[in-house]
Order: sequence, then C-alpha cells, then structure tokens
Amino acid sequence: MLGNFTYCNPTKLYFGEDSLSNLGTELKKYGQNVVLIYGGGSIKKNGIYDEVMAILREEEKNVAEIAGVMPNPTLEKLYEGVEIVRNHKADLLLAVGGGSVCDYAKAVSVSVNCEEDPWEKYYLKFEEPSCEIIPVGCVLTMVGTGSEMNAGAVITNHDAKLKIGHVFADEKIMPKFTILNPKYTLTLPHYQMISGIYDIFNHICEQYFSGEDDNTSDYISEGLMKSVIHSSRIANKNPQDYEARSNIMWSATWALNTLVAKAKSTDWMVHMLGQAVGACTDATHGMTLSAVSLPYYKHIMPYGLAKFVRFAKNVWDVDATGKTDEQVASEGLQAMENWMKELGLVMNITELGATEDMIPDLVKGTIVLPGGYKVLDVDEIEQIFRESF
Repeated sequence: MLGNFTYCNPTKLYFGEDSLSNLGTELKKYGQNVVLIYGGGSIKKNGIYDEVMAILREEEKNVAEIAGVMPNPTLEKLYEGVEIVRNHKADLLLAVGGGSVCDYAKAVSVSVNCEEDPWEKYYLKFEEPSCEIIPVGCVLTMVGTGSEMNAGAVITNHDAKLKIGHVFADEKIMPKFTILNPKYTLTLPHYQMISGIYDIFNHICEQYFSGEDDNTSDYISEGLMKSVIHSSRIANKNPQDYEARSNIMWSATWALNTLVAKAKSTDWMVHMLGQAVGACTDATHGMTLSAVSLPYYKHIMPYGLAKFVRFAKNVWDVDATGKTDEQVASEGLQAMENWMKELGLVMNITELGATEDMIPDLVKGTIVLPGGYKVLDVDEIEQIFRESF
C-alpha cells in the first residue's frame, strides 16, 4: 500500500429498524430552527414524514420545509432553498430522502452564507467554502449514492447542460448524523432499487480500477462488490427481503464514505460520462452509469489489464486455467454484463432518451479526470458515447 493519506469521517450513523428513535437525541444538539428537506412527496405517502414531524414537534423545533427536491437537483432549486434557509435562520438542515436530497442539503448548507454565486464558486472553480456552514443531518430512504456519509454534492445546470459534483475537502460538510433504517427502502419501485444497486457497485469500481500496488483498499472493495452482487440477486427476486436490503444499505454507505479510496488515485470517468447523459436527459443517475459502463471498461481494459484480470478472478470467480489474461479479463466483464441484465438495468443511453444529435453536448459536458488507467481524449469520449447507443 503506497502513498500517504489522512482519513477522517465524523458522520455518526444509527442503523437498524429502531434507528429513528435516535433522532430526538441528535436534534437536542442544535438550535430551534430546522429546515426539513425532502423530494416529491413519497415520504408523506409511506408515513416517514409523519414520524419525523412527530419527533420535531416533540423537540419543540420551529420547522420550515423545502419540498420537491428532484432526482437531479437543479441550480434553480438550489437558489430557492438558499432563500428559504436564510429567511428561516436555520440551525440545522434535515434531509429526509435519497442521495439527491442529501446532496442538495449539503449544497444549500455551503451556499446560505456564501456571498458569491455558488455555481461559480463551487461547481466551476471548485473552491472550498470560506463562510459559515449550516450543519446537515440525514434520514435515508433510498440507497445508492453514499451521500449520507460523505461531503459530495451534485447539482445540475440545465442552461449550461452540465451536471457537476463537488466533493468538498472539509469534513465539516459531511452530515453530522445519518439515520439508516433499511425498512424505509422497502417501498421503492424496482427501477429505483436496481438503479441504486448499480450506483453502489460502480462507486466501488471507480475506486478499484486505479493503481497497481498491493492495496488493502482493493481487498475491501472486492468484499463489498461480492456482497452487493449476492444481496442484489436476493433483493431482485424478493424486494421485501430485509436482510438483503439491509446489506445493500450498509454496502452503499461504505462504498463512498472515502474509506476504499485511501491510497488510490481513483477513476471517476464512468460518473463523468454518466453525468453528461444526466444533464441532457434528466435520466436516473444509476441508469446513466449502467448505460455507459461497459463501453468505457472495455475501452480501458488493455491499459489496466492486470486489475481487470484480478476483478474477473476475485469478484466473478472466473477460472483462468489455460486462458490468456485478455480472455480472463473479458470473461469478467461478460459476467458483469450478465449480472446487470439479470437485474434489469438499462444497457444503452438510447433507452434514457439520448439521441445522436446530443453527442456534441455529451462530449462537451464530460469532465476529463486523471487517475484511471487511461486519460481519455475528446475522440475517445465520442467513441464511447457512440458505443453506448
């Protein structure tokens, strides 16, 4: 394991069927003004809203609400939320929902006291906050992004046709606490469940497919991937299987709380490609990843062949006897493709609403990051998108 790193994750987690009972304890640590943030209203249908509001009333909190946070939170919605939070003089932002709601809450938290335009400062210049940050707490209802235990926040600017994530360096931006009750995920539609599952898996891949040293992080990643594969197959057949859904929820958190990124250069190009698709189509995040993953991994496989061989053998149990490294690596990607189809994931961007006339915008909207086995040029990005149709 090479390199130097610092690891700090201050988010406190409460996990299990009784985890919401700890919300009152956490609320006591903050002032009276709370802004409750949630999405399209499903938490009102399934009763979670009433449970949370009962605890807020019990703690005598003064509550304002930001409702209607969309799956790909927009810049306009960010500006709207900033005004609500400023007017309420919020002491705490409580995000109740999936990763997009958690992302959004963090974006609001760093923008409320910022004198500059948050899009310009955080998403174009990638600067860090120089202002007071409003603390965030989360009650998670959908798994996938890992936003409940990291400092990332993704915002979409439709006018610019850009979807950009900023992973802030300051651990103060991480949620102060997160409630993880697997039962809250059981009412999700199948499409959203499998989308979240692939988001989890790809988060691990993005960190795994980098570096050439013998790294403990890779062994952890392989265990997480095998757990996700195993539990996803159970949940795909029986979405009400609590044990499988609880394992998926726990894996999602550890897939992106920065642990398995330690001493890794990391490769986030599938996310960059997928976010470009999301900016143009507003498609579900996990499905944008599944639609571009295989063309990308097939493209970079020759440059990181040893890791793809290891992936095939250690994650997919490919028998390497009598085969070349190229054959073994290819069988690993084929096994991954078979699993993706078994779950019912989207395998091309056409199904997400992308058209060939979008290619210039897709290419332009793809941020090129180093860290993987091959730094893509513009022609390669266009080729990958064409192979994703």
